[in-house]
Amino acid sequence: MTKPFFPALFLATGLSIITILPVFAGTAQKTQLISQSGKKVELTLVTYAVTKAAYSKIIPNFVAKWKRVVTLETRAGNPKNIKNWTDLVRPDVKLVTANPKTSGGAKWNFLALWGSVVKNGGNDAQALKFVTDVFKNVVVLPKDARESSDAFYKKGQGDVLINYENEVILAAQQGKTDTSYIIPPVNISIEGPVAVVDKNVDKHGNREVSEAFVKFLFTPEAQREFAKVGFRPVDPTVSKEVKSKFPYIARLYTVADLGGWSGVQKKFFADGAIFDKIQRGRR
Repeated sequence: MTKPFFPALFLATGLSIITILPVFAGTAQKTQLISQSGKKVELTLVTYAVTKAAYSKIIPNFVAKWKRVVTLETRAGNPKNIKNWTDLVRPDVKLVTANPKTSGGAKWNFLALWGSVVKNGGNDAQALKFVTDVFKNVVVLPKDARESSDAFYKKGQGDVLINYENEVILAAQQGKTDTSYIIPPVNISIEGPVAVVDKNVDKHGNREVSEAFVKFLFTPEAQREFAKVGFRPVDPTVSKEVKSKFPYIARLYTVADLGGWSGVQKKFFADGAIFDKIQRGRR
């Protein structure tokens, strides 16, 4: 956030001195960090890798504090004239995305591709063909989102990077002008949840401040700060205030609409499941 709203508000009560230390890492890595290092509050994307591992035991209840969608980031001016998901199967278009077997973010990318078919009147057979054809155009499949960004930005690989909306908005705010982006009208809602880690706040005796921080994230002040850096607020009033900043999504669905994380993992990302079949089809 651009201003330390929460510490100022909480300190006004005279209860505590607050230090908030951010951790930037992949979802699986943050799960391990939380389990081993005693973090009190966790803000992260929920992926199956997270819910299957420690989170289901140490953080039973998640609440979404913001949302975002998937974008198609292109070279400046969109030279390949990318307009929608269907353009990704063209023979002249090359893509970069991370491997959904190793990257939580790439799981969202994969589900967005699949949902672009099944949530737009298609069936699983059509989705399988489409996503298989898309991955035939993937020129590099790095292990995580950071490596896929480096491949696209620094190494110049690919015509399209499948990316998060907030990432491209923030990059534009920071002066990045060598890429453009498209937000497909059929898209998946990526929820960014927050939860207090019960065993850690009880151990450290700071449940009150931790729960206050979680509540603060849903205040209009905090929600406006999320919106400034490209996240779609969940507060209805703030959402209306910033409506013009975020393109309208004609068909927005969630991972629950695709079967929930346990179902999605089994169907798409388990060993021998659909993604492995798609990988074999690329060869």
